[in-house]
Amino acid sequence: MTDTAHALGASRTFWELVDRRAALTPDRPVLLQDDRTLTFGELRDRAERVAAGLCGQGVRPGGVVAWQLPTRIETVLLSVALARLGAVQSPVIPFYREREVGFALRESKAEFFAVPGEWRGFDHTGMAHRLRARGVFEAYDSLPDGDPSVLPPPPSDGTAVRWIYWTSGTTSDPKGVLHTDRSLIAGGSCLAHALQPASDDIGSIAFPYAHIGGPDYLVMLLLYGFPAVLFEQFALPGALESYRRHGVTVAGGSTAFYSMFLTEQRKDPSRKIIPTLRLLAGGGAPKPPEIYHAVVRELGCLLTHGYGMTEVPMITMGAPDDTPENLATTEGRPPEAMEIRITDEAGKPLPAGTDGEVRLRGEAVCRGYLEPSQTEAAFDRDGFLITGDVGHLTASGHLVLTGRLKDIIIRKGENISAKEIEDLLHQHPDIADAAVIGLPDPARGERVCAVVEQPEGAAALTLEGVTAHLRAGGLSVHKLPEQLEVVDALPRNETLRKVLKYRLRERYSGG
Repeated sequence: MTDTAHALGASRTFWELVDRRAALTPDRPVLLQDDRTLTFGELRDRAERVAAGLCGQGVRPGGVVAWQLPTRIETVLLSVALARLGAVQSPVIPFYREREVGFALRESKAEFFAVPGEWRGFDHTGMAHRLRARGVFEAYDSLPDGDPSVLPPPPSDGTAVRWIYWTSGTTSDPKGVLHTDRSLIAGGSCLAHALQPASDDIGSIAFPYAHIGGPDYLVMLLLYGFPAVLFEQFALPGALESYRRHGVTVAGGSTAFYSMFLTEQRKDPSRKIIPTLRLLAGGGAPKPPEIYHAVVRELGCLLTHGYGMTEVPMITMGAPDDTPENLATTEGRPPEAMEIRITDEAGKPLPAGTDGEVRLRGEAVCRGYLEPSQTEAAFDRDGFLITGDVGHLTASGHLVLTGRLKDIIIRKGENISAKEIEDLLHQHPDIADAAVIGLPDPARGERVCAVVEQPEGAAALTLEGVTAHLRAGGLSVHKLPEQLEVVDALPRNETLRKVLKYRLRERYSGG
């Protein structure tokens, strides 16, 4: 990390970071969208005017403001304005509907709710009124405006809870995750430390800015002083024009995004789909080694993948100067400020190379949850967050994830890693994506079920053919799937398009 970036990373609050970057490079662009450009100086100055407008509407320091907005320049301005006021903001993914939105509004006790009006055929304002949300206002093309002279002093305590993010709620109601300005700055610093971007890079935000990755990425832009292209709706091949026009050098999102870029590249292997692209980077879902090798080979760029979650926006990240072996098979290394402990079920630390539960401690870790009992259950006696992920640390300090505790399939008393099987399935030429789950079985305890997507024009799959492929790849016989399901599309969430395995378990547990 450069000296300037290191100094900026010590900012106490999100607003201080914005203000200090604006003073350094006021005329450099930070956000690019369609034909619009916002500079660092404009981000600070316009955010202050929006903060004054919000203040005129009754928003006060410590007040809770929920917002459900697409990835737009206005969304970033509103969020930065709330940081200037010292309000508590609760971003909600724009694809969520009554159940999740109503839960978030009730649990956060939001006093105001910003919505985009009608967006992508859905009336968000109408939903807000049906939910009897308080302080509803639309924030799409226009934002509140006012005189910054009326503003109170900016916040100075970066350790106060000012952000409430929501877990995906895949099996129950979402959990409200409590973050501070400092925890988000620490997470973004981890990302920047690993990727080491240059000031002439052009980044991209193709995922919902309401995701925890939104401020994570913005922190990196502020630390290194380079811009990113915003995508309100990401779809290929339509988005390629913006990547090319703006000369994007750093793109990504998650494993599903890598696969989409590969699909487009394979339509015409002779022409690089984004000529300026030098790096794909992302996280949020497992990355099979074959995807890494395919990206490097076919897209002609580097791929660095990391590990993060709503509770800890960035834990580890692959670095561009790492070895191909580590980039393909690990999640990268943590920065110095992130402690990773691998433990057994009782919390006892395990040696390097031994699989166990991943536990975390550091400034980027959240403060807990809105529900105190959830916080108590999530941390061990030493203050480490219990992630539920399974993996090990290598001798070089790289983290290898082998699954989640619930993804460990116990067949006849033997533990089986779903990820090990999935990595081998990704090497099959007639499989585009795969998810391996354990299903209840009266004789075995659990049986192994492989659910796969096929690329267009692929030959029909059989269980016998798939297991032969896995045997040839060296998979032990006791780990072979006993059930194969072929689907048109695996169920995914709307943020980083992570596969929702609980839906597959629900669908196929019947027999």
